[in-house]
Amino acid sequence: MSEKKIPYKIYLEESEMPKDWYNVRADMKNKPAPLLNPATLKPMTAEELGVVFCEELVRQELDNDNRYIEIPQKIRDFYKMYRPAPLVRAYCLEEKLQTPAKIYYKFEGNNTSGSHKLNSAIAQAYYAKEQGLKGVTTETGAGQWGTALSMACAYLDLDCKVYMVKCSYEQKPFRREVMRTYGASVTPSPSDTTEVGRKILAEHPGTTGSLGCAISEAVEVATHTEGYRYVLGSVLNQVLLHQSIIGVETKIAMDKYGIKPDIIIGCAGGGSNLGGLISPFMGEKLRGEADYRFIAVEPASCPSLTRGVYAYDFCDTGMVCPLAKMYTLGSGFIPSANHAGGLRYHGMSSVLSQLYADGYMEACSVEQTSVFEAAEQFARVEGILPAPESSHAIRVAIDEAMKCKETGEEKTILFGLTGTGYFDMYAYEKFNNGDMSDYIPTDEELQAGFDGIPKFPGNME
Repeated sequence: MSEKKIPYKIYLEESEMPKDWYNVRADMKNKPAPLLNPATLKPMTAEELGVVFCEELVRQELDNDNRYIEIPQKIRDFYKMYRPAPLVRAYCLEEKLQTPAKIYYKFEGNNTSGSHKLNSAIAQAYYAKEQGLKGVTTETGAGQWGTALSMACAYLDLDCKVYMVKCSYEQKPFRREVMRTYGASVTPSPSDTTEVGRKILAEHPGTTGSLGCAISEAVEVATHTEGYRYVLGSVLNQVLLHQSIIGVETKIAMDKYGIKPDIIIGCAGGGSNLGGLISPFMGEKLRGEADYRFIAVEPASCPSLTRGVYAYDFCDTGMVCPLAKMYTLGSGFIPSANHAGGLRYHGMSSVLSQLYADGYMEACSVEQTSVFEAAEQFARVEGILPAPESSHAIRVAIDEAMKCKETGEEKTILFGLTGTGYFDMYAYEKFNNGDMSDYIPTDEELQAGFDGIPKFPGNME
């Protein structure tokens, strides 16, 4: 099909929406390492995980074999409120850059939560409701996940308790108020409302918090409150499974027009949007059916893939969660209060970590001011104000497009635009005023985090 026939936005019909999530683990030769019980150092059983997570989500978490998992009809009906999401040909950006590259982005911001997080929030809330629970607890960094979960819980009449990273709680009051509008309670983390929060505050007075801190508090509340379970917005296998709807939709849209991407780019914090976007394409690569170049983009201030170590580590700062094998900076690593609030997690998804270790994808880190330069450039020509997290992918997509300008190559670039930045104007203000700075942790600062990684035979060796 000729290029002229590719529209600016490709929308699928509702009838073309995926009926199944795609489980990339089924096609991985080396499966992601299992979660370990920190007390026994043995793989967590379904029964042990069921204390923290919903039963069906535990099954999905442990399922390394089924390639497709059916999306329940009620979730598919909810998806229709904002899906299918458009695949956009960035014609305006291409023209501005004067590049021969063809640039596409999958836009996931067309819902009130403003991001892709709703894809998993509704699934996790649905399974909690089906189990007969009263409510769920969670953490949130930038607030996108907390907002999405509060929406899903309101729809299903579930209580929602959110622990929000303190620096984001203070920087993004409107995001906080959207959560409260949807009925969630929002607590800045670390707080004095939990035992682990009080401990963290005693050890780190005045801390701006981290996702690891907030996870610890949310898990404590879930496990000490009857009728509640904990849900997580990224990192876990189950979340990447739900987010696969992003990539599956993208692939259906591209296949309709005979488009094959050469490079697929996503921002990387815990790994949910990146894992979701690349999943069906990665499946083809794993099965030897096609080849793609995958690039994970992370902030230089929290560089788990590019400067972390691949080891079993706690998923949370309070060390109450299972051990996960992942690229990590150490659960005690407290990142700087940068403006990419959703990319401040100390570790990376076990699925993506295994794929990265096996050489199926690459990673790079970018500095904050460079990211916001790309964000403003994109906003001015494509008409969407991007979230700071998404703008990491935009930065590298532009860089790759400019390399094509130098070489004359007509590569096809796909990236994930995970959400909008309308609740991030404090960060844009800092950038526009020239007050934004770049922070890159020193080797000594990273070593302090590595020193806290559990020491046992076979780990950190």
